[in-house]
Amino acid sequence: MGKIRAAVVGVGKCFSGLVQGIEYYRRNPGAKVTGVMHPELAGYSIFDIDFAAAFDVDSKKVGKRLSEAIYSKPNKVKWVDKVGGLDSTTVMQAPRLDGVGIYVEKQVDPVPDKPLEELKAAIAKELKDKKVEILASYLPVGSDKATQFWAQMCLDLKIAFVNCMPSFIASDPKWAKKFEAAGIPVIGDDIKGQVGATIVHRTLARLCDERGTKIKKTYQINVGGNTDFLSMKEQDRLHSKKISKTESVQSQLTERLTDENIYVGPSDFIPFLGNTKLMFMRIEGEMWAGIPFNMEVRLEVDDKANSAGIVIDAIRLAKIALDRKQGGPIIAASAYLMKHPLKQFSDPQARAMLEDFVAGKAQK
Repeated sequence: MGKIRAAVVGVGKCFSGLVQGIEYYRRNPGAKVTGVMHPELAGYSIFDIDFAAAFDVDSKKVGKRLSEAIYSKPNKVKWVDKVGGLDSTTVMQAPRLDGVGIYVEKQVDPVPDKPLEELKAAIAKELKDKKVEILASYLPVGSDKATQFWAQMCLDLKIAFVNCMPSFIASDPKWAKKFEAAGIPVIGDDIKGQVGATIVHRTLARLCDERGTKIKKTYQINVGGNTDFLSMKEQDRLHSKKISKTESVQSQLTERLTDENIYVGPSDFIPFLGNTKLMFMRIEGEMWAGIPFNMEVRLEVDDKANSAGIVIDAIRLAKIALDRKQGGPIIAASAYLMKHPLKQFSDPQARAMLEDFVAGKAQK
């Protein structure tokens, strides 16, 4: 099928884990590929993605070869000693806009800002010269202006957009119409990890709902030690993240919970946890004759591994949509892979829809 020409915005830990994971499987051809829906999707394998361009704001990464930048601090990922195929890609400067919060600024050293139009012209040239087809955004939580900048770049240059973060593009009707009109695929918003906090919470909430119980209260608290959690210490940056996570759970309930009876969101930054993410979830409800029940779950995961397989699928699904000349939000892919799609479905429904899309039985 040929290579998929991709670009990344945000050369952080999750992207580093993604490309190191690909290298791990390349070096271990006998290992079963876990963490993806299919090792091959419509003829595209996990090895068919070529990251031809990369963008960041950190001076420790900008100007470096991508093969070096993935190991630069504050990245703390070293699953393999070197990733092949990235030496020819140099990390270019991205506009800062609202992409760096006041706490994260203490861990990264942003390059001095250049005029936005100057950066825009340089970015457009790089994307055109490298013949990029799909751009994946790993921008930090709260980067609404930066996300909109890259979404518009994709529209201008006819590049598919995979939005991994909770700044709403694919799920915003106005942006969705823009991508539809341009005939450009968009998948988003906000990664739903392979076995992450939100997918576990929504699955158990739906189970309780379908078994006839009445859920009265529920919460999900997350803590971690990476830059994503550090960024989320700024409450002003959390608005869309809380909406994304909360609606993902609410959408699985027959009867919505009132705002005071549901909390789904990040809680705190604990430095020594590093890339480990901890989730604590509780559901309280009533069974037959009003008899109460409750359940509690503790989940410990590595954020990088939890997200990488989802993005590998999303990029390949965006390429399938490009091949088929399908624009706008790819509903099945967004509903199955992301927390905040344009339209919510149950996960079994979304999975079935996605299988039909891959098989060519459904448009989007």
